[in-house]
Amino acid sequence: MANQPLPIIPLHRDGLPLDTTALARFMVGKYLVHDVPHGRMSGRIVETEAYPLGDSTSHAFIGRRPYNGSMFLAPGHAYVRLTYGISYMLNMSAEAEEVGAGILIRAIEPLEGLALMEARRPGVPLRDLARGPGRLTIALGIDQSFDGRDLCTGKDLWIGVIEKSVPIGVTTRIGLSREMHRPLRFFEPGSVFVSGPRKLLAAPFATLETGAQV
Repeated sequence: MANQPLPIIPLHRDGLPLDTTALARFMVGKYLVHDVPHGRMSGRIVETEAYPLGDSTSHAFIGRRPYNGSMFLAPGHAYVRLTYGISYMLNMSAEAEEVGAGILIRAIEPLEGLALMEARRPGVPLRDLARGPGRLTIALGIDQSFDGRDLCTGKDLWIGVIEKSVPIGVTTRIGLSREMHRPLRFFEPGSVFVSGPRKLLAAPFATLETGAQV
């Protein structure tokens, strides 16, 4: 008998925190799902980064432009951007509509549709299938066509939840040339699917937030 799909419940927009940093923290432990004609791919989000208001590294910092308009949509919309000409990055809009801010989904723990992901990244170990924002979009088949997609519909590409509390680790962001000192990177402690240098995930670099979330 085929495996039953995980009991993932779509997130509703009115349940999302409006503050960008709070949203990035909130998204750790949630599920990223891509339903395709051949089946479902999903994984638990284990790493995010916040790009809040006034952040000079945010694509919304210079104001609304044709290429970044999705960051100014209501919270919960996809902002997909090609970075360095080689990798698509999946972001999610934050704050109120017309206020540009967002979070980057950096890594997931692959759970469903492993064969579909592996077909897109052949020969790659499970640990590395979606460990990092560029790897994640390749594994899940996410490209520019998903820019502006509503991630709160429960259809196609969407975000969901399984009722479970998880601890949250916090570190400074990585891969930036400025504003790297800010503690705006959130992750699931102990997960081997988190990207970046391992030393940054442990004391004295990281702190642990003990508040439960669902």
